[in-house]
Amino acid sequence: MKLYVGLGNPGKEYEKTRHNVGFRVLDAFAEKTGLLFSEKKFKAAYGKIRINGEEIMCVKPLTYMNLSGEAVQAIVSYYQIDIEDIVIIHDDIDLPCGKLRLRKKGSGGGHNGVKNILQLLGTKEIKRIRIGVGKNELIDQKDYVLGKFSKEEEPVMAQAYDKASEALVEYATHDFEYLMNKYNVKDE
Repeated sequence: MKLYVGLGNPGKEYEKTRHNVGFRVLDAFAEKTGLLFSEKKFKAAYGKIRINGEEIMCVKPLTYMNLSGEAVQAIVSYYQIDIEDIVIIHDDIDLPCGKLRLRKKGSGGGHNGVKNILQLLGTKEIKRIRIGVGKNELIDQKDYVLGKFSKEEEPVMAQAYDKASEALVEYATHDFEYLMNKYNVKDE
């Protein structure tokens, strides 16, 4: 079974913040595939779906960002999910708004949710889809990621959610290397 983990914070006040792009990508994936987040257990909301015979579980940790690993670790342990079958979807302030970057492994950088997952699973060998939210040097980083997108940024981000959710659908039938080659396009 593949495990797609979208990072974000639970609650209405966080819904459209920069930190919640992982949740929004999974919402776009659910819209495309008919997946329902019908279960609440393991400190997470989740649902399962089959695409071309591949079982996929989509998870939104409900622990708040910095403790995302608690939900992920519980699910990985309970369902005996292989580390190579996990994909984390999260915001990245070091990428321009709407830019996607797929990686096979690496550190958590400055992202506390990713750091917590890597620490609790004991590995940096976890695939991820990073989604650029840009940065503003004039605003404290914590306030920035908990802020909402501007009217100009929203359509750019909607395209990013759509593209990232397409990559997740394709991951049921293609390997991650293929997805990296397709979606990690260079700027022209």
